[in-house]
Amino acid sequence: MLLVYRILCTVALAGLVACSPGSEDAAAPTPVADQKPRDVKPTWREDRMALGEETYRAACASCHDSGEQDAPITGNRDQWEDRSDMWQAVLFKHAKSGYLEMPGKGGQSDLTDEAVEAATEYMLGLTFPDRPMD
Repeated sequence: MLLVYRILCTVALAGLVACSPGSEDAAAPTPVADQKPRDVKPTWREDRMALGEETYRAACASCHDSGEQDAPITGNRDQWEDRSDMWQAVLFKHAKSGYLEMPGKGGQSDLTDEAVEAATEYMLGLTFPDRPMD
């Protein structure tokens, strides 16, 4: 009889623990129709592309949107296709230090290397969205 009592107490205790507020089921929030989704923090990649777009608009777009001074137009695959087999590494170097008619950092020497590289990635992403980054 003592053994049956111990088993019943153990089962009852396990049932109470499973139903307590600390259980996994209690941790899941109950959806509410008017509940707003929580703000989701951007990933590092989204942050980098936001920096790239901002830098592109400030330092690169004036030439790369119009093709001024023979700059390849962002989004025009044909104008970018023959640039380099080394691809991103060479473009990063040219964007930072300048190349032919293009001034280094788009003529804005106060830009960080990170911002210039992000702008380069942004431009390549718009032009070759299916190509993986180096």
